[in-house]
Amino acid sequence: MQNYFNYFTEIEERYMQRRGVLQMLSTLDWALVETWREAGVPLEAVLRGIDTAFDRYEQRKTRAKGRLRQVNSLAWCAQEVMTAAEEAAAAAVGAAHTKQAAESGFEAEPVARYLEENAAKIEAAGLKPPADAVAHETSARLRALATERRGNGQAPTLEDLDRTLTVLEERLLAAVTASAPEGQLVTLREQAAREIAPYRSRMQAMQIRQIEQQFLHKRLMEAVGLPRLSLFYMKHA
Repeated sequence: MQNYFNYFTEIEERYMQRRGVLQMLSTLDWALVETWREAGVPLEAVLRGIDTAFDRYEQRKTRAKGRLRQVNSLAWCAQEVMTAAEEAAAAAVGAAHTKQAAESGFEAEPVARYLEENAAKIEAAGLKPPADAVAHETSARLRALATERRGNGQAPTLEDLDRTLTVLEERLLAAVTASAPEGQLVTLREQAAREIAPYRSRMQAMQIRQIEQQFLHKRLMEAVGLPRLSLFYMKHA
């Protein structure tokens, strides 16, 4: 059973393997993966959708004698991924694969260090009022969670901890968004729209809106030097 914290890594590796070129996922691609994860799309369905999309692409490429434009975004696979997800749901299999939280690599000390590192990054970002108050509360909460993780008491499960981190990040994002210049937000939305444009026909309207929001989220956090808090972003030695 897959450790659901490997969701992003497994998808990225399969995409690069099938594409045949070492190209890391773009901001748009990561936003798309986040929408799949939040929608509970099983990892196996995503991987199967990627394989199906590339199998069909390779068949078309053979018929076209290699004169097809190269796949340059994971969004190319979106339609096949959603089809695979629907098939998995209909068969009532695989739905729990993205909800498992194996302890390997997520022991108390590494998780505590990750929380403290993110607290330090938030403090170093030096946000201005009114976002600074939320940043201060968030960093203090992360340090408290780190202490709790190391303590002898009953620490929350990894799933519960990740839910808490998601709430903290959402509050932090709301504060950053509220204090961001209007021009910056408009520019980011325009950029998201441009990058999604070639793949709109392969995605549903709701999915497009979700990707645009995730794109804006990721770029805003990067712009002010804030880390993503979810355990999905925890790197392993």
